[in-house]
Amino acid sequence: MELAFIPSPSRGVLYLGPIPLRGYAFCIIIGVFVAVWLGNKRWIARGGRAGTVADIAVWAVPFGLVGGRLYHVITDYELYFSEGRDWVDAFKIWEGGLGIWGAIALGAVGAWIGCRRRGIPLPAYADAIAPGIAFAQAIGRWGNWFNQELYGKPTDLPWALEITSSSDGRVPGTYHPTFLYESLWCIGVAFLVIWADRRFRLGHGRAFALYVAAYCTGRAWIEYMRVDDAHHIAGLRLNVWTAILVFLLAVTYLVVSSKKRPGREDVVEPGAVTSGDDADGGEKSEDTGTSADAGKDDGNENEAEAEADAKDEAGSGKKT
Repeated sequence: MELAFIPSPSRGVLYLGPIPLRGYAFCIIIGVFVAVWLGNKRWIARGGRAGTVADIAVWAVPFGLVGGRLYHVITDYELYFSEGRDWVDAFKIWEGGLGIWGAIALGAVGAWIGCRRRGIPLPAYADAIAPGIAFAQAIGRWGNWFNQELYGKPTDLPWALEITSSSDGRVPGTYHPTFLYESLWCIGVAFLVIWADRRFRLGHGRAFALYVAAYCTGRAWIEYMRVDDAHHIAGLRLNVWTAILVFLLAVTYLVVSSKKRPGREDVVEPGAVTSGDDADGGEKSEDTGTSADAGKDDGNENEAEAEADAKDEAGSGKKT
């Protein structure tokens, strides 16, 4: 008998009149806001303009959602296109099913379009938002808790997740809360990237590559614990192989990039530098004008003193 466990919500949606409020969707939305907020702070610290991260996110987020859904539907096509299934369910993104691999890949395409329109290097932008994406993933994973999905093997540990639903092949019981494991791992990845970026001044996409490599390391062992249906290759789940491949690509980029382009970008947003120079110039002009005015005031005071002395001398001569 389990003495303690993490309870699952009785339902993942509340209704405000006819409007459904879904926990999964709220987690995704909150995660996006956190990523943009933190990315904006990091972008400004690197010399960029406020608001640029949000402007580019307008392109990146929709592309990422489409990419994440496409990856899920393609790799789990039998859930939507096999006999007895309704293909329309493939569009019901609020019911869960986003693949991070597709979200990052197509989201990068959207970010590239946004960066190109602003004349900004994509690697610099990726470095700025990397820890924010990890925090967004940590928050987004709680959407799986609302949907009672993506849990691990049965366990009686005190932090076991209680599954109460029996729909879609679920078996009520207590299981490893793999959503929680990944959420905590992503928080650790975010802080790792922030620390390494400050310590080693990562640039040219290396902070983003570190995030990818660190995330893949955790995703591989967490994925191995999951019990939901998945395609297998040589005894390993498809996402484990994907994590291994993406990890190798990220590490290769880190090594090659550090040799070819060491250091960090001096300028991440040319327009921001120009604006800063104009502001400095304005301040210098104001200072110059103030100095000139002060000089004029001193000159007027000296002339007044000279006139007063002349009058005193004239008065003295009359008395004599």
